[in-house]
Amino acid sequence: MTQKPKILVVYFTQTGQLRRIIDHVTAPLQGKADIVFEELVPIQPFPFPWSKQEFFDAMPETVLAKPRHIMPLKVDPNTHFDLVILAYQPWFLSPSQPVAAFLQSEEGKRLLKGKPVITLLGCRNMWINAQEKTKRYLQQAGAKLVGNIVLVDKNPNLVSLITIIRWATKGKKEAFFLFPPAGVQEKEITESGKFAGPILQALEQNNYDQLHTQLLALESVELKPSLVVLEFRGVKPFRFWANYISEKGGPGDAGRQGRVSMYRTILLVAIPVLSPFTTIASWLKLLLQKKQLAEDVTYYKGVGLREV
Repeated sequence: MTQKPKILVVYFTQTGQLRRIIDHVTAPLQGKADIVFEELVPIQPFPFPWSKQEFFDAMPETVLAKPRHIMPLKVDPNTHFDLVILAYQPWFLSPSQPVAAFLQSEEGKRLLKGKPVITLLGCRNMWINAQEKTKRYLQQAGAKLVGNIVLVDKNPNLVSLITIIRWATKGKKEAFFLFPPAGVQEKEITESGKFAGPILQALEQNNYDQLHTQLLALESVELKPSLVVLEFRGVKPFRFWANYISEKGGPGDAGRQGRVSMYRTILLVAIPVLSPFTTIASWLKLLLQKKQLAEDVTYYKGVGLREV
């Protein structure tokens, strides 16, 4: 009897939304592949819901790639897998701390070395920089990124920002006033099983060369040029504040809380106040650099990695 292909799914989730996405994507593969789920567990848990101060205090180490350690993996790092699905959320334009800890760990590198990897994201809308960092981690581990699936909240940027902060800090996902429920739309989650077909075909043929092209044909990644412009406007400020805050100590240190509060206040005030100006600046860039942005969108939707 032919042995079933083996898939390892590595993930971290606080709300359970990402696990639901994973379950829908992998449901059609059950019985056709042996699937092992490895949930990453921080040694010092992250709270959910977060207090606003704890949430923003997690930013510096996330941006500077200095994550909290995770518990040892349950899976043997020497186990053979035909495919790894790495499911994660971006935090502050970077991979979440538990996923970064996994990608930095010797166990993670051993598991990933020589393996084809599909990244699976469930997030608000800004994921480009997090994915670029993840691509580099995978390259350093000797893994090959063969596919990317990104499920995002398709509501307007400011709307999704308000609903996600409410969900993260109050634990309330449901609709309120004129605002929709937070997170990825239910239709997107329940229909994500459509991606299993190309994945199974690649597994059975042991050939991943056309997998991402087939996934893209199923709209695995949708990316608006305006979000490329908007996201890259946040990279330098995040890094500045990450360094500025961390100068006063590590996570939770009393000495840095004044700077965390300053950052939190400026960010929450600046977003709605500067949003119209950012929109105009983005529109001008879209108008004047249309060709370059089109090339950027094509690149970020892909699985290749630019040389720095």
